[in-house]
Amino acid sequence: MEVQWVGVEPPRLGPPHTAVGLIFSMLLGMWSAQALEMSVGKIPFLEAVNGSTVMLPCTYSSCIGIKNLYFNWQFNDNGTMQKVCESVIPSEGAVPHVSIYRDRVEFVGKNDRNNISILLWNITFEDDGQYTCFGRNPKEKGKNHSAIFKLIVVDELRVVDNSLATIIASAVGGAIALIMGFMLLKNFTLFVLYKLEEKNKECLVSSSGIDNTENGLSGSKADSKPTPKKK
Repeated sequence: MEVQWVGVEPPRLGPPHTAVGLIFSMLLGMWSAQALEMSVGKIPFLEAVNGSTVMLPCTYSSCIGIKNLYFNWQFNDNGTMQKVCESVIPSEGAVPHVSIYRDRVEFVGKNDRNNISILLWNITFEDDGQYTCFGRNPKEKGKNHSAIFKLIVVDELRVVDNSLATIIASAVGGAIALIMGFMLLKNFTLFVLYKLEEKNKECLVSSSGIDNTENGLSGSKADSKPTPKKK
């Protein structure tokens, strides 16, 4: 007699390369989350008047830490990238020695806050354009990261026309005031009608009492003569 085993067949795994690919994707996602990031802030542009002094912001962050972090600022001069400054940060909290290659440029970053911003003094129209904040962390085996900040140099700042906003605000305020006035008028009208209704009820009760008196009904105040007695 042949014995057969009956049971649940174990789930089959996919091809080996599928599992390897899944593991690789997970590791890549974790590594990307720990990668170096360069940021120039939520607003990556600035409009400034000719002759003023402006700051170009840039910060870096890395979950795996840094070691000999290289960074620089570059200016896009009609398609040609010109180096503005550069340095290497040995470790967290170390103060970098920055080399500057452009006039009227000052490094104002503070490494204790991961800040590598620069200052441009007495800007001219030649300073108008794109500036790239670049960083490379050797812990990531040569990966490059960057963020772009745009400087717009103008003769004078544009005056913002708030007439449309003023009109909209006035219309909304007027509508709200109209609704409030309507509600107050409605409540006042209902109050007056309620008082008039109470007054009418009082008048009806008073007039009913007078009619009963005139008609000599029971409960009235009319004098009734006694029936004469027979002698």
